[in-house]
Amino acid sequence: MCILNRKQFVLFLAAVIVAVSLWGCKKSPASVGVDTIEASPRDWIKSATIYEVNIRQFSPEGNFAGVAQQLPRLKEMQVDVLWLMPIFPISTTKRKGTLGSYYAVSDYLQVNPDYGTMDDFKSLVNQIHAQGMKVILDWVPNHTGWDHVWMKKHPKFYTRDTKGKMTDPLDEAGKSMGWTDVADLNYDNPELRKAMTDAMLFWVNTIGIDGFRMDVAEMVPMDYWRQVIPQLRSANPAIMMLAESEYPPHRNEGLFDATYGWSLHHLLKDVAQGKKGPADIEAWLKADRTKFQKGFHMNFVTNHDENSWSGTEEELFGPAKNVLALLAFTLDGMPLLYSGQEANLNKRLKFFEKDPIEWGDYGRTRFFSYLFGLKHRQPALWNGEAGGEPVRVKTNSDDHAFAFKREKGNNRVIVLLNLSGETREVALQDPGIEGKYRDVFGAYDIIIAENVSFVMQPWGYAIMVQNPDLAPGN
Repeated sequence: MCILNRKQFVLFLAAVIVAVSLWGCKKSPASVGVDTIEASPRDWIKSATIYEVNIRQFSPEGNFAGVAQQLPRLKEMQVDVLWLMPIFPISTTKRKGTLGSYYAVSDYLQVNPDYGTMDDFKSLVNQIHAQGMKVILDWVPNHTGWDHVWMKKHPKFYTRDTKGKMTDPLDEAGKSMGWTDVADLNYDNPELRKAMTDAMLFWVNTIGIDGFRMDVAEMVPMDYWRQVIPQLRSANPAIMMLAESEYPPHRNEGLFDATYGWSLHHLLKDVAQGKKGPADIEAWLKADRTKFQKGFHMNFVTNHDENSWSGTEEELFGPAKNVLALLAFTLDGMPLLYSGQEANLNKRLKFFEKDPIEWGDYGRTRFFSYLFGLKHRQPALWNGEAGGEPVRVKTNSDDHAFAFKREKGNNRVIVLLNLSGETREVALQDPGIEGKYRDVFGAYDIIIAENVSFVMQPWGYAIMVQNPDLAPGN
């Protein structure tokens, strides 16, 4: 091995950073596998990655067939779970916009005719499974559209105001949340609970879906989740349950496998805008660990709500979008990719209209493929208790750099991030991590030792692994 003095090493690493910036010319990584010996039916979730499919905007056709055409590409990108936004018919009464909200369901037991037939959907599920991927449905348990089939058959399923009139969802103060296109469901009614459970079981038992993302899960009573989730797991012990919430009991009681990483998402936006920095990330990690004892977050920098209502990645994160996506995807939690991120989607997709994604040359596909492949191959990066705890590593530039390690057994991953818009020379200051590593993106061997500095470009990043055979692209 060539031994370099400090100045030579700095120059060498500067070349590495340049190479990293050009890494998109590299061939996409080969498919990587996970240990197939499962300790429990849901053990598959431990290293899983997830992709949210906005069916309406995913293709010019905006249907199930348009999703099926891209399954090989998603598999190549090392996606494990496809979260399909609501597939159900959309109510016309009080509809918003031309096509309405995906979340104003008119029938839980049918599919949106704009997307295809039930047979078309069964075919899509079969094709997803044939690719070795899982499929979860976006379920809307808190409310329905105003012309849902229950409106006439079961009017007692709905919440009433003091005048006995059905109402849209209200906040804690009793005021409308603005979701005027939907009617609130009354979980005090046991018949409503049974009908909702039976509807979910239809998709599990008859169609063979692999789980649910539960919309506004915190607005549904906890005792209902205690009732329904054991029934779903009895029907399919391997089922995945994701809550749109950041409510600790959802996980701590062993009900949901994952919750939203909302607080991390908002923190990352503040970091990109210079309002917060590395110390705040460390503080968030410590606080989060005191709240949650089981499961893990689904981490993201964007999703359907953020993209349509808050702004694009470019608007929210600017030049920091890659480094903060990398941080979200390497911290403990399941990484979420939203439709179009891999193609540098830079427009707010219309929520109530047809607004197809412009796919272009899929400019960030290799970036996300490498991150997903790393998740599969590195046990230290696995989700929840299966992976290693993120532990901050001290640097000589802690006001601007954030470094952390994750270890599981003899597997160690080091992540080094420059969370500033200036070039910085950063040295890791933890003697316990010294040794030889492989830079994941640059595919270079790197020595971590005392006084060895890394030249980090503005919003630059590096991921270093001890076992190069476990790095994507090798």
